[in-house]
Amino acid sequence: MTPPPTSPLPTDRAAIVAAAHASIARGSKSFAAASTLFDRPTRERAWLLYAWCRACDDIADGQDHGHGMTRVDDAPARLIDLTARTEAALAGEVVGDVAFDALRVVAAETRMPPAWPRALIAGFALDAAEWRPQTEDDLYRYCYHVAGVVGCMMAVVMGVAADDDATLDRACDLGMAFQLANIARDIEEDDRAGRRYLPAEWLAEAGIGPDEPLFPAHTPHLAVLARRLATRAAAFEESARRGTPALPPRAAWAVLAAANIYGAIGRTVAARGERAWDTRVGTSKAAKIGFIVRAAYEVQGRTRLYPPVPRDPGLWTRPR
Repeated sequence: MTPPPTSPLPTDRAAIVAAAHASIARGSKSFAAASTLFDRPTRERAWLLYAWCRACDDIADGQDHGHGMTRVDDAPARLIDLTARTEAALAGEVVGDVAFDALRVVAAETRMPPAWPRALIAGFALDAAEWRPQTEDDLYRYCYHVAGVVGCMMAVVMGVAADDDATLDRACDLGMAFQLANIARDIEEDDRAGRRYLPAEWLAEAGIGPDEPLFPAHTPHLAVLARRLATRAAAFEESARRGTPALPPRAAWAVLAAANIYGAIGRTVAARGERAWDTRVGTSKAAKIGFIVRAAYEVQGRTRLYPPVPRDPGLWTRPR
């Protein structure tokens, strides 16, 4: 059964922006905190983009603003529905649903390449098909579809040209870092929902069969794999930081604050070891403030901290 529209609202821009702001405040305190550092036009466009991404994720996973993921029985129908509404928004049509009209507005205002929203939808299609990565390269391709391409979309929201491949690569790297850290944090939660994002080749190295229960028998092995994910995330994060000199100061501040906040998630998971999934890893309000303050100092010295160097050729690179 096709799910109902997420939240019909008036189609004027101010109402859409207000609803998008409410969505981000409810769905991601970390992203909401980082978005306040943008100038107003960029901040509003970031909210608009987030509202669409969040709604698609919720529709695909049966969630409410990122909470309570469940196994859905009508995944193909949900995918058809969100694809149709996304395509209508990209065509400039009024959809009558705030999240998809938010995409309509931000895509038009930034001249966002339609291939990027479609790439995100392709990531949801992988989940709908109950896809699992076999190799590390598979893992990176999935992370690109569900997060790296969001980094590219956020970059154009911040004013980066859609053909500035060097800066877009760094923006993609930040999305990759976030997703790898999230996968490490959510191994247990994803497993309960029937999803598994650890590559089959990694699991085989740890002596874990493809359909074998992960918890509690393999917690020690999973702690090792979570640290591996955190290490990969840190490499992408470091690469992303080196793209901040190309951004305006307030955009760079937001990016560095987000890198500090989300980077802490992967580092905390790695540090907790076998206890990483006892409680969900997050960052407190006080910690977020500290990371934002730290980013303010980093943005002032970003040309010194992150001098121009070629991107690490060993890092996975997004498709063109």
